[in-house]
Amino acid sequence: MAASNWTTPHPSTFILLGIPGLEEAHVWISIPFVSVYILSVVGNCLLLAVIKSEPILHEPMYLFLAMLAFADLVICTTTVPKTLCIFWFRDQAIHIDACLTQVFLVHSVATMESGFMLAMAFDRYVAICNPLRHSDILTHQAIAKMGLVVVLRGMIVLGPYPFLLKQLPYCTTNVISHTYCEFMVLVKLSCVDTAGLRTYGLLVAFLTAGLDFILIILSYILILRAVFHLPSKEARTKSLSTCSSHVFIMMTSYTPAFFSFFSHRFGHVAPHVHILIANVYLLFPPMMNPIIYGVRTPGIRQRLLHILGLKRA
Repeated sequence: MAASNWTTPHPSTFILLGIPGLEEAHVWISIPFVSVYILSVVGNCLLLAVIKSEPILHEPMYLFLAMLAFADLVICTTTVPKTLCIFWFRDQAIHIDACLTQVFLVHSVATMESGFMLAMAFDRYVAICNPLRHSDILTHQAIAKMGLVVVLRGMIVLGPYPFLLKQLPYCTTNVISHTYCEFMVLVKLSCVDTAGLRTYGLLVAFLTAGLDFILIILSYILILRAVFHLPSKEARTKSLSTCSSHVFIMMTSYTPAFFSFFSHRFGHVAPHVHILIANVYLLFPPMMNPIIYGVRTPGIRQRLLHILGLKRA
């Protein structure tokens, strides 16, 4: 139903516009989208295959990385196919249940990704600051429990989002100026006071990704303090190199995430810029994570080359 003949505050479908102002360039914009999506899917599937098939990689860091890779696959597959339908076929309608499912998956899986990165930081902290007890603390059973806690946290904390959004009246329009359904976009469409819902969204963001980021920074402060107390330069260099891949992953994930979050709530950014940044936040980390670990980890790199037939076993 178009905005011009709007009759119901509880629509059964929404209309996703894609990137307003760049409609004529949608076909061209789809090229990097589909390229990044293919690289993300292929890269993360290869990463999962390598970690599963190589016993030497059944260590805490790589098991957490496998969880992160699976989450990356889910989050980009949740949004990109519908985005490409908008770009290629102008298929802009999305049923409200599908829209709310997108909201839940995007936010809950993003929260899970943040939790997995915190778990990886904890693994590096134990490995460097308490190496003799690393295998005793991070057993396979402990890793499974940590992964389960991260998944349950994302599902429970973000679970209310679809139900809260479905209760809101959308009195003026059902048109969403975005490529996918996002929590704050739907909140802004509502014609009632949503101050409580906005506060809840801020609280959830702080208690999940915000708190994770603070704890990750704290863990690296403790790691750096331990590293600089090591006796030799070689030992310090080796210890720091084991953390470098995780630091790169953090930078690629949190930088666009924070920019998107704060610009949505407090900034005045052009709509098409914000939408592009929001998509970078969802698509760039899943593409980069396998590349970063594939390039910087000899075990993963050699096994990947063997799978691709570029190097003899």
